[in-house]
Amino acid sequence: MKITRIRTDHFRIPLPVVLSDSTHGDISHFGLITARIETAVGLEGMGYTYCGGDIGGSAILAHIRDDLAPLLIGEDAGRIERLWERMWWHVHFVGRGGAASFAMAALDIALWDLRGQAQGEPWWRMMGGHDPEVPVYAGGIDLQFSLDELLAQADDFQAQGFRAIKMKVGRDRLSEDLERVAAMRKHLGPDFPLMADANMRWRVDEAIRAARGMAPFELLWLEEPTIPDDVAGHARIAREGGLPIATGENFHTMYEFQQMIAHGAISFPEPDVATLGGVTPWLKVAHLAEAFNLPITTHGVHDLQVHMLAAIPNSSYLEAHGFGLDRFIKHPLHIRDGVAIAPNRPGHGVEFDWAALEVHRS
Repeated sequence: MKITRIRTDHFRIPLPVVLSDSTHGDISHFGLITARIETAVGLEGMGYTYCGGDIGGSAILAHIRDDLAPLLIGEDAGRIERLWERMWWHVHFVGRGGAASFAMAALDIALWDLRGQAQGEPWWRMMGGHDPEVPVYAGGIDLQFSLDELLAQADDFQAQGFRAIKMKVGRDRLSEDLERVAAMRKHLGPDFPLMADANMRWRVDEAIRAARGMAPFELLWLEEPTIPDDVAGHARIAREGGLPIATGENFHTMYEFQQMIAHGAISFPEPDVATLGGVTPWLKVAHLAEAFNLPITTHGVHDLQVHMLAAIPNSSYLEAHGFGLDRFIKHPLHIRDGVAIAPNRPGHGVEFDWAALEVHRS
């Protein structure tokens, strides 16, 4: 399948409610960057990535349009490993992660979408076909919610079919975090899967203190307790804090996962296919984690990543993220009694309502 044309678009998507966490503050919208790859045989693959608050969206768009798309025109869309490697080294000096990995992800996702369409197979079957029913949790972005709002949101999540919930921590006083975690545990009951996400808020010593304080509430994991660059710090938190550690949403290369895993610093690797560089490196991270007997969870773009977890044997929970695109997707994620169902449409099966998105063009 010869690549003949690549179209890119950038949209500024408003959120239904203002969301909040400890690092990014209030979030009222996010950026959506799409790439559509056309081929000589008439098939079109679509990929996308995103950014919080739309910071960096124009840079990602420019990377795709100016640096990467010209590299792919005329190439065989079926040679995905070759094309990923060419993109990686083409922008390596200014890349090695960051906006370059976001841009590469949009194109790599589109290439894998083309492969699925050409084979007439959904991603989850094409990539391994382990189990189309994936445990799913609701990812609350709720640090500044009042306690009443937090508990009401938990009830609403359960009414939607979720049987696991993640809440935000990292308020100005640890006592407030502990009060809120305790209230959620009491509200949900002793066996309900509950996670907490600090969004990199703490120093290592603070994170250990926080983890020890939260340990009695039996969290499934504590997520991003400190900055992603501190491998040794994560290992200390994992060793001394008493809680399993999830991290990876701010990793933009598979080598960052390799370092965390090799140092015993992570219990739940958390790759994001839209920010890691696409499907190609995501699968390598999943297989690396399997070799170390670790389960994979996810961050963001749940409409894509339900396939990824359904494909592999070492899957954990899928995050249903607050940056959902349900309003703009023909077939939103189907959730039933605590599981998300990977669809059987060819490729990733995500179909955007482009007319509805057009109103939000950036």
